[in-house]
Amino acid sequence: MPYDAVVLAGGAARRLGGADKPGVRVGGRRLLDRVLEACAGARTTVVVADPRPTARPVRWAREEPPGGGPVAALDAGLRHTTAQYAVVLSADLPFLEEVTVRRLLTALHTSGADGALLTDADGRDQPLVAAYRTTALRRALTELAGAASTGGRAGAGALAGLPLRRLAGALDLTRVPDPLASFDCDTWDDIADARARIREHEHVLDEWISAVKAELGIDLDVDTGVLLDLARDAAHGVARPAAPLTTFLVGYAAAQGEGGPEAVAEAARKAAALALRWEEENSAPLSAEKPDPGPDAG
Repeated sequence: MPYDAVVLAGGAARRLGGADKPGVRVGGRRLLDRVLEACAGARTTVVVADPRPTARPVRWAREEPPGGGPVAALDAGLRHTTAQYAVVLSADLPFLEEVTVRRLLTALHTSGADGALLTDADGRDQPLVAAYRTTALRRALTELAGAASTGGRAGAGALAGLPLRRLAGALDLTRVPDPLASFDCDTWDDIADARARIREHEHVLDEWISAVKAELGIDLDVDTGVLLDLARDAAHGVARPAAPLTTFLVGYAAAQGEGGPEAVAEAARKAAALALRWEEENSAPLSAEKPDPGPDAG
């Protein structure tokens, strides 16, 4: 489903002592860039904050007045979107992945609700990790602005300072439980917890591969199990330093060819077969090898 993304990255981060929270690194990558990777499938991505370097191209917007809170920021970002669906995200979600964004969009589409949001480990709604129908979201924002104007808060800043629960309460929402993807970094303890968690054994390789691909500008999904098996075969059958060198050469060969996952798999298959032949040649007794008798034998 075509969608646009609105990422809110302009908060004051008071619980971090005013630090630049979107720029804090977890797993070697800025929090904002991790979120932008998760919504890489968006047709347009709008970041509501002051402009800064990002790993992916985005459009920039700012709420009025700056620092006016999440409702005003969401309204400012939504003005730059045109898709039927809008994924709305905060910029401090270290474990958000593209598959979670797809889950939200699927839940929204199949439920018929106005929006689909994640719930955290305690069952609390997370309206800034959600997918919405843009018509419903715009209608709710217009109604909130109208109510604020009636209360004497007219103009561009009518939505400033309004709590996000006011907006969520005006929408029909469906919920998707996901304690990990909804984890956000509000404090330095949260940052430390996120940094420790990605280094756990079951996560560290995936995190490292994602970080390397992002750093090198590579958008390629390959079977890492095949490469790990190749490295093991090269180390065992040839010599330990052959493992990284062989995997490098496989990548280089794939890049010279078509460069896709199939090219990597084919190059890895050839290199693995060579490593196997190398090992067999070294371990088989010479008496087991029968020379070719030639055409005139017998």
